[in-house]
Amino acid sequence: MKTLNTGREGGYNCVVCIKQVPDTKKVSGDAMKADGTINRAALPAIFNPEDKNALEAALSVKERYGGTVTAIAMGLPAACEILREALMCGADRAYLVTDRKAAGSDTLATSYILSCAVKRFKPDLVFCGRQAIDGDTAQTGPQIAEKIDFAAVTYLEKIDMEGDYAIVTRDIGTGVETDKVKLPALFTVTEKFGELRPLNVRRVMKYKNADLKPAAEFEAGDTSAAAIGQLSCDDIGAVPERCGFAGSPTNVAKIVSVVLAGGDYKEVEPTDEGVKALVDELVADHTIG
Repeated sequence: MKTLNTGREGGYNCVVCIKQVPDTKKVSGDAMKADGTINRAALPAIFNPEDKNALEAALSVKERYGGTVTAIAMGLPAACEILREALMCGADRAYLVTDRKAAGSDTLATSYILSCAVKRFKPDLVFCGRQAIDGDTAQTGPQIAEKIDFAAVTYLEKIDMEGDYAIVTRDIGTGVETDKVKLPALFTVTEKFGELRPLNVRRVMKYKNADLKPAAEFEAGDTSAAAIGQLSCDDIGAVPERCGFAGSPTNVAKIVSVVLAGGDYKEVEPTDEGVKALVDELVADHTIG
């Protein structure tokens, strides 16, 4: 049920950035290409977990205060799978930025490309997952905010609206704080916000076969149709020199799968004598000293 009492007339224009990522729980020796990029074909692809929380945050604002939710992803056409899921959960529109010029983008280039796409929709609120599991940098969301000149609120756990302001609760590591933020603003969301709602059966039937359609053609017709708008770097006004490898200064040397194996252990008494005996032993076998 919608509660519009503290929002504003017309609701809020929300954009959520989501990403299809390789399942890092199944990393193998083939997880990296020779050029330092992830071999996505070697790993199953999933909906980035905290991006699901970001989508739930956007949908909750729409549900409580009215407005719209637009989901944006960047990647190969296979990423339509998570955009369909976003539509099935309640997003009003979905767009995929897919372009060879974007291949090999690090967080700097990715945030630039996404910022160009986000600006196209003139949002009041932008939601991103705190971080993606394939990079774990937590950089892309704040970088988008910087590029579009939005206030940035990280580690979001709760959000309420009050006219042109968002009243938010965020994790600060040693506890939480409550902030009042003037819109427009970007929020990075953690799992503490809550799980993404289940798929809506009627929307599943409508969007299960939604496929790419050029954005210009898609928008010229009915944007509520069962389609996903396709955008290129040119469509969003992205400068080629700032996209893909050309715009990515990051260099990954290698990816290593580390397996911690159990072995022999020695119990040390939690006393001064026990610690001294351990240190003496480590010195004797030249582990330290």
